[in-house]
Amino acid sequence: MAGMQHIKYAFLSLVIFLVGCSDPFEEKINQQTPITELRIQQLADALTSGQVRNASLIHQYAEKLKQQKPHLTQLIDQFDKDATTKGPMYLSLLDRLATVKNQPNMFASKEDMFNELVNIYLAADPILYSDALSDPLNVLADMSDGVLPRVNSLSKAQSKQANNAQDFGTGEQLIGNPSYGSWTQGSNGMSFWAWYGMYSMMGDVFGSRRTSYNDWGRSRNYSYYNDYGRTRYSSPSQLKKQNDLDTRTKKSFQSRGQKYNSTYSKSRTGSSSLSRQSSTAQTSAKRFSTNSINKSSYAKKSSYSKNSSFRNSKSTTSRSFRRGK
Repeated sequence: MAGMQHIKYAFLSLVIFLVGCSDPFEEKINQQTPITELRIQQLADALTSGQVRNASLIHQYAEKLKQQKPHLTQLIDQFDKDATTKGPMYLSLLDRLATVKNQPNMFASKEDMFNELVNIYLAADPILYSDALSDPLNVLADMSDGVLPRVNSLSKAQSKQANNAQDFGTGEQLIGNPSYGSWTQGSNGMSFWAWYGMYSMMGDVFGSRRTSYNDWGRSRNYSYYNDYGRTRYSSPSQLKKQNDLDTRTKKSFQSRGQKYNSTYSKSRTGSSSLSRQSSTAQTSAKRFSTNSINKSSYAKKSSYSKNSSFRNSKSTTSRSFRRGK
């Protein structure tokens, strides 16, 4: 009996030891997953009910622009989807969550999985999401030839001058954003920006020249995605591809005795009236506990109500509606 008791205690000690050695992020993942799922659903509800300010403005800009340029209706409707749960940004959040849940082997560690869940949670914050929508919103503004004002951004001319940037044409805010296209290597070994699907009309309609990474990486202008939202609105694999391309480009320049500063090493000037959340998210990644989410806290009707309109949004635009360029 004493021998059996000894074996029993030894077995219990082994179990306690194994539990103590288990990955500490496993429980965090189990807690964070439903929180992130809930946040994404709340974002869907906010988009559907018109409580995401820049999403509401996208709908309004799209309607105005279709009246001004009916021949661009097909392309405008594509951008109008950005304000819905059918937009590429929202669908990307769902895809990233599905990867965490269904393809854990895609991550090097449990910690990486947890960090991705937190990043998705932050990206689905309706206030951050509204800021991120300033890029497609301002593409619509630029398509209007100055009739519609930019939002959360300086004018193109001001931003270009401040950053000593090249003009990469209408839609340049979305270059580098994996929701809209990708960098494709040409036969000469150089990488060029290739729009996805309907977005390829950008080059056809506006005659934008082919954009090489070599030029863009050194001389790009400001965009919310590249200067504030890249780590939130990209999957780990997308970030790795971006960083790998930037590293290869730097080495290519160095081999020719030329200097190349990473396109992501310094934020460009051009933002205006962004939320405090965007500024915070740019420099830190907060960890959220199970009680950190409040179903009613994300919808601040004073800023994100159905009544949001470019006609009364002077505080967040680079100019008034009537001033044009």
